[in-house]
Amino acid sequence: MKALILVGGFGTRLRPLTLSFPKPLVDFANKPMILHQIEALKATGVTEVVLAISYQPEVMLNFLKDFESKLGIKITCSQETEPLGTAGPLALARDILADKSGEPFFVLNSDVISEYPLKEMIAFHKSHRGEASMLVTKVDEPSKYGVVVTEESTGKVERYVEKPKIFVGDKINAGIYLLNPSVLDRIELKPTSIEKEIFPKIVSENQLYAMVLPGYWMDIGQPKDYITGLRLYLDSLRMKAPSKLASGAHIIGNVLVDESAEISDGCLIGPDVAIGPGCVIESGVRLSQSTIMRGVRIKEHACISSSIIGWHSTVGRWARVENMTILGEGVHVCDEIYSNGGVVLPHKEIKASILKPEIIM
Repeated sequence: MKALILVGGFGTRLRPLTLSFPKPLVDFANKPMILHQIEALKATGVTEVVLAISYQPEVMLNFLKDFESKLGIKITCSQETEPLGTAGPLALARDILADKSGEPFFVLNSDVISEYPLKEMIAFHKSHRGEASMLVTKVDEPSKYGVVVTEESTGKVERYVEKPKIFVGDKINAGIYLLNPSVLDRIELKPTSIEKEIFPKIVSENQLYAMVLPGYWMDIGQPKDYITGLRLYLDSLRMKAPSKLASGAHIIGNVLVDESAEISDGCLIGPDVAIGPGCVIESGVRLSQSTIMRGVRIKEHACISSSIIGWHSTVGRWARVENMTILGEGVHVCDEIYSNGGVVLPHKEIKASILKPEIIM
């Protein structure tokens, strides 16, 4: 089987982190976002992953070449010269996806995190014999998404409504599809939306089916949802592989710590924290609901909550960082500084407190 991951776009909602790396390479739970998906696809039996990409393809490929041999999966790039939407990239990669096997192929959005029930999805797809399957998930606020109205007993999609103004249902498109190669015949090589242009046609022919996603789901393409996604991911890890989580008197709730990180005495860490490789957490530090990326140093008695600390940054002694503060790569926060929702571009030194949410250029 093959899969295509949509990795186009500039990741503007996750700046300043995406000023240093393309969004799919931004760390989530101590590894690049896209690696969560590639590992899930490999575990399902996928042998080749195509990255549909328009931005920094060489950075992406150079990084992933290491994982190609480690995971034993082929990773190739299909590069857009102009943005092609969510369907155009499938037409561009047609020759790779539509091989002689006739097997269906997966399509995933790169910033979706879930438990990836891909084996169950294959069984579902085979059972209904339609042309396309999608995963859907129930949400409280469906108006921000594509809402899917289904026949309860079979999962057949009756209507697909992109960002409805009035309530039509609470099941939304989860951004993971399994498509027969015949779907490619519906797509021209031009900017096209799979949600607005292709799916409605398939629905009109009663060929699109939806499976309700078990477990959690989150689009982690912006900081608030990224932090929520980390909590959901760690909750899932607690259920499935609790040995991967940290434990000890200084740990509260679910915490993921890379084995190369150093944590001093007197710290209180958690809940919902990820600490990356090579981090140094000095004594008396308090961390909660935050991601601390590779190579970060948090100095004595600093307090960080609901924030993302970018690669190789430093947070000074007695500093307080909270309320969705995002530090880009290589930021230095001086001692005793307060940041209330500051968004700091890479390689800055913060010598004065940030009293209200703002972007520090």
